[in-house]
Amino acid sequence: MPAPARNTVDRLDKPSAYYLSRNKKRKYRDEPIGRETTPEEPEDPLKDATTLYVGNLSFFTTEEQIHELFAKCGEIKRLVMGLDRFNKTPCGFCFVEYYNHQDALDCMKYIGGTKLDERIIRTDLDPGFQEGRQYGRGKSGGQVRDEYRDEWDPGRGGYGRAIDAERMKEEEEYGRGR
Repeated sequence: MPAPARNTVDRLDKPSAYYLSRNKKRKYRDEPIGRETTPEEPEDPLKDATTLYVGNLSFFTTEEQIHELFAKCGEIKRLVMGLDRFNKTPCGFCFVEYYNHQDALDCMKYIGGTKLDERIIRTDLDPGFQEGRQYGRGKSGGQVRDEYRDEWDPGRGGYGRAIDAERMKEEEEYGRGR
């Protein structure tokens, strides 16, 4: 009997690395000793997900541009732009919610990895948008990855904020003759 055929392409609707790492079971749990536990397959929250996380957007990309591009894969139910927690300005990501799962998968397949505003965007299935997730998680209100970026990226506002503050401090000290 021939061996079953294996897929050479990864599933598009698999959970993202962030989601998997967040939901790992702890190594040492408070369990009764001597009790056998059977590993249960957790319910995959992404099997019917209709929401996409879209990352690596330019800070200058508008909702209209995103809507125009993502509407090519299906009717959009809702679009939520990621905002800087303090300045309320776009910070490089958004959530796009479709009416059905197949439209979200089509979008990942056809639009993920394409260019928008000269930046290659990435898309991941998301278990669903909840209020508060539209804000960046970085210390300065934006995304964490933008805090310590040490290369110049005009599409994401220049240097990272932590690096930029360090450079400004060095310039001030240099100007004082220290």
